[in-house]
Amino acid sequence: MSILRPSFPPVLALCLATLGCATTAPQSSAGSSASANRAPASSAASAAREQTADQQVHHVLNRLAFGARPGDVEAVRAMGVDAWIDRQLYPERIPDAASEQFVARFASLGKTGEQLLADAPPPAAILAQLQRRGGNMTAADSAKLREQGRQSYAFLGELASSRVARAVISERQLNEVMVDFWENHFNVFAGKDRTRYFLPEYDAQTIRPHALGTFRELLGAVAKSPAMLYYLDNWQSVADSGRPTLRAAQRPVNARQAARRAAAVQQRLAQNPQAQQLAQQLAQRRRGLNENYARELMELHTLGVDGGYTQQDVIEVARALTGWTISRGAQGGGFAFRGEVHDASAKTILGKSFAANKGVEEGEAVLDLLASHPSTAKFIATKLARRFVSDTPPAALVERATATFRRTNGDIRAVVRTIVTSPEFFASASYRAKVKSPFELVASTMRAMNAQPDATPRTSQLVSRLGQPIFGHQAPNGYPETGDAWMNTGAILNRINFGLAAASGRVPGIKLAAWPLTAELAKTSREAQVDGVIKELFGGAVSTDTRQVLLTGTNPFLQQHGGANDSLLVADDDAAMMGGMASGMASGMASGDMTASARKQAASERRAARAPVAQQQQAAGREAVRPERGGTLTQSIGSLPQLTGFVQIVGLALGAPEFQRR
Repeated sequence: MSILRPSFPPVLALCLATLGCATTAPQSSAGSSASANRAPASSAASAAREQTADQQVHHVLNRLAFGARPGDVEAVRAMGVDAWIDRQLYPERIPDAASEQFVARFASLGKTGEQLLADAPPPAAILAQLQRRGGNMTAADSAKLREQGRQSYAFLGELASSRVARAVISERQLNEVMVDFWENHFNVFAGKDRTRYFLPEYDAQTIRPHALGTFRELLGAVAKSPAMLYYLDNWQSVADSGRPTLRAAQRPVNARQAARRAAAVQQRLAQNPQAQQLAQQLAQRRRGLNENYARELMELHTLGVDGGYTQQDVIEVARALTGWTISRGAQGGGFAFRGEVHDASAKTILGKSFAANKGVEEGEAVLDLLASHPSTAKFIATKLARRFVSDTPPAALVERATATFRRTNGDIRAVVRTIVTSPEFFASASYRAKVKSPFELVASTMRAMNAQPDATPRTSQLVSRLGQPIFGHQAPNGYPETGDAWMNTGAILNRINFGLAAASGRVPGIKLAAWPLTAELAKTSREAQVDGVIKELFGGAVSTDTRQVLLTGTNPFLQQHGGANDSLLVADDDAAMMGGMASGMASGMASGDMTASARKQAASERRAARAPVAQQQQAAGREAVRPERGGTLTQSIGSLPQLTGFVQIVGLALGAPEFQRR
């Protein structure tokens, strides 16, 4: 049976067609079609699978994991694809000591936002403290302000480093894929005010424990997380003026005592104009209802944009969630419910009535309603099928996954199982049909090359400079899950350059000399080396065009876009990403003739790489908060030396279209 060609989004097909090998049917390294034996027909489901037995092995490692490490293909083949899938669905049963030991070095990962705010207050808070003391700021004060400011970003760099490291070395690969999926689905932007302080606990306490649990528990954990409460402003959402609250339900306060307390507060405010101004600002900010979280809860987290809700439903949900806040406000702490600011009037949401004078249980009931709604089941099933199967998932598969969601009350593990054991998942059309995101590309490259995890932020910064800063997406909708969003001329150039950089030792943790295949192929012919690399990285099947590129060392795409030498970086990333690269500029980069500003930035990047790791993490954290201020990929890895022989083959293979797909 011939292998069906994968379908691609139009933009991706156009970009890869320029490279000359977008839709060519894969060939074995010897030029024959890949026609390995089918998977054993142990059941009707496995017998119906279109992918060959070997394709199934590579497929699950590329979809349920961040690619294969050396030896993984053999291990999955020996265990059996279905047994391996079942094992990955229960990560709590998989020992993961190496991963846990590695991330333990990042002390900030075990801390809450409240602890991090106490350890390293934001510069504005320190400045306010100094100003309250009165007098002029001393040199010591300025130094303290600068140091505390730097420290307030370091933990963000550590979190990004831990994310990449876990994706590279964790034995619980499916769990890491699901963490990546949910942290994108429930996106939180590090750059909003103090939000970054709450991200380590968001990753550790909110997402990870629930990644393969029930959707309702995950939704509730997100709704109560300081990160989401702060990012979408629900911590400040209170009942509008004139609305009844639960204040009457609180223990009554003696009127005379209340008057004395109010007078004392006013006296203190009168003596401190700055405190008075701050109180006024807080009063303005907490004046009434904030709909931000309610809107995203319905549109992005549960029902979907076409989920059947109205603007009035958004308002009603926001009212139901008033008083859901952070125990110490902007200073952090756990979830708290403030009945005195909760809108206690009756509400109607999605046609369901909610009685008046209810407290925190009202918000919980709203989450129950949204989590169990048919639109939510379909929305989540569609997104999971898009992640695991194709950019346009088959309707029949979505229907079955939706039915599983509803039948199991949102059991994420069950829904994922329905999808990843389906005939659609193992269809020929699904094989290599998804484009890797920058995060997936970096993680899969490191895994393929048997890389050691990187304790510095340099690898996570490569993810950023390929277009996907970790926790750096400003809008609540998260990064795209479809391939066309990641592929354009500049992106393809960056990905090819990244592959060349990885082979030449410019990516931390990757040493080609330590790759098991290097010693085996070192003294063989180029054709044997190409065959060996294709077998190791692609399971023996690539397009005729890709094999020709590896044999000749000449990449038509690079030549077309001005590269004088395929083994060198050929474009300034910023110009390429805007589609405005000129041939002269590309040739200049290839010969190392960089502009003065580019040379200055590259020198700064090299100095930063030599700085203590703590300082590197601080710089990486600031870049995550302001991604637009980060450098380019070219500045990160510099101009490469002339690449020839085996190094060139590996570099071009890592930049090949087949490696960009999963």
